[in-house]
Amino acid sequence: MFIRPTAALAAFLLLSAAPPAEAAEKPTDPQIAHIAYTAGVLDIEAAKLAIQKSKTKEVVDFAKDMERDHEAVNKQALDLVKKQKVKPEDNATSQALTKAAKEERVKLAKLEGTAFDKAYIENEVAYHKQVNGALETLLIPSASNAELKSLLETGLKIFQGHEQHAEHVAGTLK
Repeated sequence: MFIRPTAALAAFLLLSAAPPAEAAEKPTDPQIAHIAYTAGVLDIEAAKLAIQKSKTKEVVDFAKDMERDHEAVNKQALDLVKKQKVKPEDNATSQALTKAAKEERVKLAKLEGTAFDKAYIENEVAYHKQVNGALETLLIPSASNAELKSLLETGLKIFQGHEQHAEHVAGTLK
């Protein structure tokens, strides 16, 4: 099945594929916290749209899982930044993710039925592939706080499961 990368992941792709001079400027922990939290919020928003629009049980169940899991991870992230007295720092990556996700939601909102289901699930597969890649290659290695790094590693395991689940659901859609 052809999976198209979403515009929402362009920022992650750009960040992780930066030229060597720029790659030396890794994100700070406050920036990482903001990027990770933003990515979670954006997937929650996409899930809510799917819950509202889809009539396919597998898609709705998947979306409910995304909403629940990303809300739980984001709650842990908020608890951690409060405990560490760290203020997440808005940054160009978070802003680009937000802008692109809004554009993607507009596209998805115009679709109905099977077309919506397929586009949503394809987006989820691509989104989780790219987020997982960014976690592995950029965010986790760049995190200096051990608790933040641990939370990101836990999130990665959960989101790898999401990717597999999305691929399975995509395979069931005709």
